[in-house]
Order: sequence, then C-alpha cells, then structure tokens
Amino acid sequence: MTQSTPAPVVSSTLHGNVLVLAIDHPPVNALSVDVRRGLLAAIEAAELDAAVAAVLIVGAGRNFIAGADIREFGKPPLPPLLPAVCNRIEACSKPVVAAIHGAALGGGLEIALAAHYRLAVAGAKLGLPEVQLGLLPGAGGTQRTPRLIGAAAALDLMLSGRHASAEEAATLGLVDRLGTSDDVLGEGLAYVRELLAAGSAARPTRAADALADEAASRAAIDAARKQTASRSRGLFSPLKIIEATEAALTLPFDEGLALERKFFLECLESPQRAGLVHAFFAEREVAKAPETRAATARPIASVGVIGGGTMGAGIAVAVLDAGLPVTMIERDDAALARGKAQVERVYDGLVAKGRISADAKAAALARFTGSTSYDALAQVDLVIEAVFEDMAVKKAVFTELERVCKPGAILATNTSYLDIDDIAATTSRPADVVGLHFFSPANVMKLLEVVVPARVSADVVATAFEFAKRLRKVPVRAGVCDGFIGNRLLAVYRTAADYLMEDGASPYQIDRAMREFGYPMGPYQVVDLAGGDIGWAARKRRAPTRDPRARYVQIADRLCERGWFGQKTGRGFYLYPEGARTGTPDPEVEAIIDEERQRAGITPRSFGDEEIVRRLMCAVINEAANVVREGIALRPLDVDVTLVHGYGFPRYRGGPMKYADMLGLAHVLADLRTFEQEDALFWKPSPLIVELVERGADFASLNGTDA
Repeated sequence: MTQSTPAPVVSSTLHGNVLVLAIDHPPVNALSVDVRRGLLAAIEAAELDAAVAAVLIVGAGRNFIAGADIREFGKPPLPPLLPAVCNRIEACSKPVVAAIHGAALGGGLEIALAAHYRLAVAGAKLGLPEVQLGLLPGAGGTQRTPRLIGAAAALDLMLSGRHASAEEAATLGLVDRLGTSDDVLGEGLAYVRELLAAGSAARPTRAADALADEAASRAAIDAARKQTASRSRGLFSPLKIIEATEAALTLPFDEGLALERKFFLECLESPQRAGLVHAFFAEREVAKAPETRAATARPIASVGVIGGGTMGAGIAVAVLDAGLPVTMIERDDAALARGKAQVERVYDGLVAKGRISADAKAAALARFTGSTSYDALAQVDLVIEAVFEDMAVKKAVFTELERVCKPGAILATNTSYLDIDDIAATTSRPADVVGLHFFSPANVMKLLEVVVPARVSADVVATAFEFAKRLRKVPVRAGVCDGFIGNRLLAVYRTAADYLMEDGASPYQIDRAMREFGYPMGPYQVVDLAGGDIGWAARKRRAPTRDPRARYVQIADRLCERGWFGQKTGRGFYLYPEGARTGTPDPEVEAIIDEERQRAGITPRSFGDEEIVRRLMCAVINEAANVVREGIALRPLDVDVTLVHGYGFPRYRGGPMKYADMLGLAHVLADLRTFEQEDALFWKPSPLIVELVERGADFASLNGTDA
C-alpha cells in the first residue's frame, strides 16, 4: 500500500505572473517550523523564477496567520527563526503583498509587516498581543510598526495587546487597502495586478518614514513610559517594548532589530513570562468542566435579576451587554426606580467616556424592564438572585421562584458565601439550582464562579458555562463550601494579614508590601473599598461555629463599632477626607491597634516586607491546596484563574499555585513548618503539599495539562 504525501503547509500556485503562497496549517495557520521553512523556501524560489513578477501571501481557512505555534512554546527553537523569514520577505526584489482575512496576530502580523504592501478584508483583526505573554514582538514588530504608523499608534497596539479591525488598520496606515468583498484571494490578486500595472516596485517597510517627526515620536515614547509606570507597575516586557520602540527612533534598522532580539530573549527568560504563559493556558483550560463535556446547554433567551443594588444592577448591565432582555425585580417602586437608575448610570458613564454611542445605550435600555411582582418572571429562562447576603432572605426569594418560574427555568444565586445546597433544598427542583457568583462591578470583572451544588443537573452547569461565555466572562467551576474558592482564600489571606497587624506590622506597611508584590491594592485598602461592614457581618455570622482554639483578631471589629466602614463613611483603616478615593494613614487607627495589642498581651515586633509577603502567600497557598484536596476546585489552575481574575493576584506570577511551583513546594513547606511553631492550628501544612513534596511533584502535575 502506498502512503500519500501530506499536503505542504505552504503551497505555491502561479496565477499568471503572480505567485500565490497559501498557508494551510489548521486550525489557525500558526507559524510552526514547517510554515517558516515553507515561506522561506517559496520566497527564495520566487526570487529566482523569471516567470514570477510578484508574490501574494494569503491564509487558507479562517485566518491569515494567528501567531506563533503554541505547541512549540518552551521547546528549543528550530531554524529558520521568524526574524530571518521576515527579513527575507522584506528583502525580496519583487513586490510582496499580504492579503489578510481573519486573524493576523503576533508573528502573523510581523509577516504582513515584512511584506511590501498589505490588504485587509472586512472582519480581519490585526494585533501584536505578545505583551500578554510577557514578551515583545520579536521579528521586527517593534521596528517596522512605528516606522509604518508612528510611535504613538504602534505603542498603543503593542502595550495593550488589543486587536485592530481592518477599518482601523487602514486608518492607521497598518494596511494599504481595504477589500470590498470577503474574497481574499480575488481581492489580493486584483490589488497585485493593479500594483504591477502601475509599475510599483518592492517597498521595504524599514524605509517607511512615520517617525520623521522626531519631537512627536519622542513625546509619544515619553508619554507611554510615564503611563506604563503607573498602569503596568512591576511588569517587565512593557518597558522593553518602549525601549525597543525608542531604538526605532534612534538607531539604524539593523541595530534596532538586534536590540529587539536581545530584549525578546530577556523576556523569554523572565519568570514573568512563565507566569503569563501559565495564565494564558489556564484561562483556556478552565472552561473545560466535566459537565460541559457530558451535557448540552439549555437555551437562554431571557433573564431575570432579583435585586437592583450595586451587584444586581451590574449583573443586569452584563446581561444587557450580551444582547439579552432583562427583567429586574425589586420589593417596591422606589427600590425599582433606584435599580433602573443604577443601570442607566453605568451606561451614561460609558457614553461619557466614548465607549458606546447614545444609540447603543438606548438599545440596551430597551431590553430592560422592571417589576415589583415575581409573576413577571413566569417566562424567563434564567433567574439570578442578587439580594442581601442573608440565608432567610434568600430562601424567601427561592420560595417565590418555585411558585412563578416555568419548568426548566434555571434558578441561580449570586451568594458569596452561603450554602447553596441549603438554598436549593427550599425548592422542589434542586436540579435547576446553581450558583453564579459575580464579582463587583459585575459588568466589568471577568471572573464568574459557577458553584455546583450536590443535586444540580449537568445540563444546568453546562448552561452556566455557556452563559458565562456569552457574557465574555471567565468561568471557574467551584464546589460548595463557605466562600467557595475565592472568598475562602480571601478569608485566610485576610486572617494572616490580621495576625501580622496584631503582631507588629502596620496595616499601611502590609498594604505597601502586597502592592510591591504586584497586587493593585493591599488587603486593608480592599476592606475600605468593599466596606468594612460586609466582613463584620460575615464574622458575626461565623462566630457561633468558630473554632474556640482559633486566634481571633478584634481590631477590625473596633473600627466597625465606631461606624468606620471605609470609603463610604469617610474613614476605615484609612482616612478619606471630603470623599477622597485614595486614603491616608490614620493615627487613631494605629492607636486602636496598639490598645488591642495590649489587651491581647502581645509585644509588637517588626516585620520586613519580604516576610509579610512570605506569610500571606504561604497562608493562601496552603489553603488553596486544601481547596484542591477537598475537590472544591477541580485543579490547581482553577484556583489560579480565580485569584487572577477576581482578586487582583498579579497575572505575571500566574496565580498562587503556579507561584508556589516557581518558589518550589519544598520551600513553601519549610516556611509552613517554621510558622507552625507559632500557631499549629492556622499554619498546619496541607496534607496535599506534604504528599507532593514527599514524591517530588508539584501542583502543575495535578492540572492534567501543560497549564
């Protein structure tokens, strides 16, 4: 039996005197070594073939080239490297045209930038998203892009990692022509023939002059450097992108390329890249819950939201933004009016910032209705309860939902801590009850914990994941326990911080240390932002079941007893004079802390910032191991995604479990053993960590994936 030869991933076809190079490497035409070799060989052949007057590069399938081949991540690079391929395309003596449809991202856009002319059809998206993986464009992107479209526009694309539409790309000058149809081959051939008829020659992008206005270019670079220092604090690759772009302004092209390559390799070796790549893969893997494979999602055409407070209004906006109609239920007309006003305020803010048009706002609000009667929910497919965090209140809501909702309607609770199995027992249809734990503001925050009670049906869970995707959220499957994944870990993080505070560290030092670690805010800034009364209510709720052996720090209770709940009351751990959003340290709080130390018989000692970080991260890692061991989180990566997207854990560190692996679990266990001498109950090492260290394994081994 003869074996068939696989089709080449880069095919060459002569159309008259135009050589068409078609990249066909499913599923996304990634730049594998075979694609790189094929392109290089085809350009070399075209150069030598007298029958070829010009070259047209197109992608087969749905994309031009969607970027690097992720299957090659972490492996030794095989020649030819992408910079060499791009340089050879640009050096071709015959005009080379890239005709772009679908995605031209990362190295795919760098291939297009190396071509002499570019065409894009409607629906194409172009971008240089390497920053999201802790890298910078490494095949000339930092040198060709600013020369082509100027420093400001190039830095915006590279530092954000966003995708530009075909229309925006044409406006920027990133492409030379917009196609009038989606026939990318036909459009590309017509453009090449037009160029040949006009006598257009090869036009190296390196010769483009968008950096000619040196003062404007310098101003754009300086502005980007200043903005990055505040927005991307602690990140390595954004600063290297700016330095490389500056090199495009100050150095000859080949020297700029050499510096770009040096920076690219530095980024490649950075631990930040390892964390960001882990986060990238984990976000894709996290959606693969067992129920999504086992069941088909139910259709969702309309949604009810119960409660018009901050959370309910945010959920309503998220659903409206997904194009679905929303019915909001409130207890009376005044509360309903406030809920609708909250929704309108969100849209007014988006219009004011230029994020959406007034017509888009009107269209969204046209899908919004409100009622004070649960009967208005009779035909909705999904109801999300977002009322006060009190079991009796929530059970009363579900009793009403049991009465009015149609068979097959999904009944979801947005509870942050409460037992959803207990809530589900209120109804005769526990198979339809699921947790959808949004994070505030719900229309902005990406995380959605899908909390899976014991009696829920698989198709309801599958529907929750599909719904999250429709809302452009990152869903994480969580089991039922107090706080699920995220808030359970937050509680331990906060407890460890309270211990440090009572033992001698100030809340302001703790906050500063955690900001330096990479969190956008420290734990006590977060308390003041969320409202100290929320945590106070949770502590009072847990008081009857608190382990009598557990240490309990009362400092936050003393502040709450004075009505100091944070920003909304003008003071909490910090002072907020005249409605300020940023707090200043409060000497009275420090005096209260001193009094509490004396009451507890504690002689304060000093802590370095490094030890503060070690203790807080050990506490979180240890509890996260218990969360995985108990099956509350399916895998370590589910914990990582939860804390990155919902709790401000620095993305470039990958999440607490990836961070633990990078530290080395043996080091984490050694720290836990040391801290255990102070408090054997709180710092007891998780059996999972002990087991993994004993067999020389790490958390990644439990992910079942490269993430």
